[in-house]
Amino acid sequence: MKNRNEFSRIISGTMNWGKWGKELSAREMDGLMHQCLELGITTFDHADIYGGYSIEGAFGKAFTGSNIKREQVQFITKCGIQYVCESRDNKVKHYNYGKDYIIWSAERSLKELKTEYLDLFLLHRPSPLMHPQEVAAALGELMESGKVRSFGVSNFTPSQIALIEKEIPVSANQVEFSLTAHSVMFDGTLDDVLLKDRLLMSWSPLGSYFREKNEQRKRIKKVLKSLKKKYKASTSQLLLAWILRHPAKTYPVVGTTNPDRLKESVQAVDLHMELEDWFSLLTASQGHKVP
Repeated sequence: MKNRNEFSRIISGTMNWGKWGKELSAREMDGLMHQCLELGITTFDHADIYGGYSIEGAFGKAFTGSNIKREQVQFITKCGIQYVCESRDNKVKHYNYGKDYIIWSAERSLKELKTEYLDLFLLHRPSPLMHPQEVAAALGELMESGKVRSFGVSNFTPSQIALIEKEIPVSANQVEFSLTAHSVMFDGTLDDVLLKDRLLMSWSPLGSYFREKNEQRKRIKKVLKSLKKKYKASTSQLLLAWILRHPAKTYPVVGTTNPDRLKESVQAVDLHMELEDWFSLLTASQGHKVP
């Protein structure tokens, strides 16, 4: 496993950089990469499907012109989802974890990102048809050749990880984890991270708070009102501080392209939330006191 300390604690998620979001130009991507580095954000999270299989290529082109040294940054990407879009002849969304496809996908990502190696390569979502020996055979070749330095999964349960780990060690799991989506704390996923010393990454770390206006949000907002004054922090910082408080030591994948919000995210790492404040927010999210 690549030393987790080599990844920045706040990870920049690239899903919204292109067609699925801000549609940044190469020049804008270049500028955003430099702004991330200035803030200490050195890790960039990708997936082959982002932007309909287009973001890796756009990012790689911008990175090539950025004059940023490869050893200054870490690239994470994912494979496996067969997405229905113009660039793929897929009739239905499905998953492919055959040996040949995994190797092909990793090599395509290397080409698109304009790099000789991936710091971390993830299986994007579990498939009912995945076979541990197929996965192990593919990753064994990729890691032996130096094309992939660490291997992990995304959105896997502990039993699904155990299936893969029957043949090959799994060093990381990227899951949905936030104040409004915290089932991973109670279904064994975060226990598995701690037990096996895996790298934990959280996608959508702010949850649905800014997207949905419902009773859960009203309850959380009421608690946050006093905590914002107490900690002199923004709502986003407190939402991040809540997941950062968990002993599994999550690495949030932050999707914003706004430099000010990125700076806020980095500052949240140093915000230590007190125990009862943490449980006050959990209670607000769940709508009832803990058992």
